[in-house]
Amino acid sequence: MSADIRYVNGALQVEGVALADIATQVGTPFYAYSAATIQRRFAAFHAALADLDALICFALKANGNQAVLSLLAQAGAGAEVVSEGELRRALAAGIAPEKIVFSGVGKSAGEVAFALEQGILCLNVESLSELQMISDIATRLGVTARLSVRINPDVDPKTHAKLTTGKSGTKFGIAWDQALDFFATARALPNISLTGIDTHIGSQITNLPAFDAAFARLVELVHALRAAGHVVDHMDLGGGLGVAYQGDSEGEETVRLAQYATIFHKHFTDLDCRMILEPGRFIVANAGVFVTRVLHLKPTPEKTYVVVDGAMNDLIRPTMYDAHHAVLPLCEEATAPITADIVGPVCEPGDFLAKGRKVACAQGDLLALMGAGAYGAVLSSTYNARPLVPEVLVHGADFDVVRPRQSIEALIAQDRVPAWLRADGKAE
Repeated sequence: MSADIRYVNGALQVEGVALADIATQVGTPFYAYSAATIQRRFAAFHAALADLDALICFALKANGNQAVLSLLAQAGAGAEVVSEGELRRALAAGIAPEKIVFSGVGKSAGEVAFALEQGILCLNVESLSELQMISDIATRLGVTARLSVRINPDVDPKTHAKLTTGKSGTKFGIAWDQALDFFATARALPNISLTGIDTHIGSQITNLPAFDAAFARLVELVHALRAAGHVVDHMDLGGGLGVAYQGDSEGEETVRLAQYATIFHKHFTDLDCRMILEPGRFIVANAGVFVTRVLHLKPTPEKTYVVVDGAMNDLIRPTMYDAHHAVLPLCEEATAPITADIVGPVCEPGDFLAKGRKVACAQGDLLALMGAGAYGAVLSSTYNARPLVPEVLVHGADFDVVRPRQSIEALIAQDRVPAWLRADGKAE
């Protein structure tokens, strides 16, 4: 776990605040993030590449909370966005347009126009159809669109199948051997400045030789493009560096970051390109916890279930990605441990947070799922009419609710009943 999330006198704390105290004030379930961990992780990533011309663009898809984004903006982060909504979040957090890159295989015309009007650093283009669309919109607006093309290097990152994006057969990017033709097409289009290449081979990658192979292929491509007369002045290498979801996460990640930086320097020190990187999970995953309360212990002939008030709609990673989150009691070893599946109230057999775990708990106890700062709250939903849970940011001995708990009334009020269904005949 993070150095900022630890037991103090038997109570699990985030920085100087006991999670049990937060639970008393905001209820359960909830997410809590350590500001100090986020700041330290970003600083470590930046320092590892400080001798290169590198821009660190935080991937908003990992955690889009405005307070988290504002914290990173103050630390000097740029942003990698994949929708107009994320772009607006980044701008609202104070991230300058010239530090924002826009990725994604399905940008709409409206999103492209908004991005061009804001003057963002770069659009990462993924198809000839999109390239033509951007040219048309840029011409209409009277601006030049700054682009890079996303390359699919056909490298297997050996991560979860649903997190793999850099192999052939996925929807992402163009084949690396089509890049020369793509650049030639772009050169003939008006209001287009294609001067970069981009890649992102996957997420939660702990197999570092995959980065080595992908980077080698991209460097080879840069040399070929330049030999053909094309300008390549920046490279966006995406994100994907994996984190440790068990054990000494900070120590293991420090070693992994150093190994990644060694591979990075091996390929790019002498390439004369500005480098853009898009870490997300690496910055925030182990800065966050998800806290839930035990509702019932349910022994069956096959196994024991610990039924908690958190569910797959709040934290879907275990269900979607078979993800492992360490589970800790908020009160250290309060009761004898049992082996159980930890499940939620959602009416789905796939509603689980952990399976076959040894956990010390009794009815009413509080549990923390560790490593929940990335792809947690951002993937949550209101399935089963369960309101969105709060997010809390801890700073030293203080904490702030940075997203309040949604009320059931507010959830229902999002819907509208037409006049012909209402007894009074009036539309809402």
